[in-house]
Amino acid sequence: MSVYDRLRDLNIALPPAATPAATYVPFVRTGNLLFLAGHIAKKDGKPLVGQLGAQLTTEQGKEAARSIAIDLLGTMHTALGDLNEIKRIVKLMVLVNSTPNFTEQHLVANGASELLGQVLGDAAPHARSAFGVAQIPLGSCVEIDLIAEVA
Repeated sequence: MSVYDRLRDLNIALPPAATPAATYVPFVRTGNLLFLAGHIAKKDGKPLVGQLGAQLTTEQGKEAARSIAIDLLGTMHTALGDLNEIKRIVKLMVLVNSTPNFTEQHLVANGASELLGQVLGDAAPHARSAFGVAQIPLGSCVEIDLIAEVA
């Protein structure tokens, strides 16, 4: 089954690659590696703001991470033209805007990891880091960057 068949089965429409908010590019390909810049959580086109452990729950953070994974797939589609060219997701780095006592960053990150697994199948298992941070640009609750190996 192709990646696009899985997306259709999940009722997911890929967004276009996000326009950078500062002086950087949304992706860089070098050899067979594709590096994606950090993508922040958004709702209705605006940053989804708040801190996990204060205004937002773990489940809300997980849903934010899932939506970021969809945005990352959209950027990879723009970069590659065909998501079936992804051989494997190598690494995710997940930054979670969280209070000092919030310790479920790894559960928030599962939202992205699980969605990538549903869409990419055997190409999805990846290394991952999840950090709690004091703030993310524009007050967003979650930011994720990604490295993929491509054909």
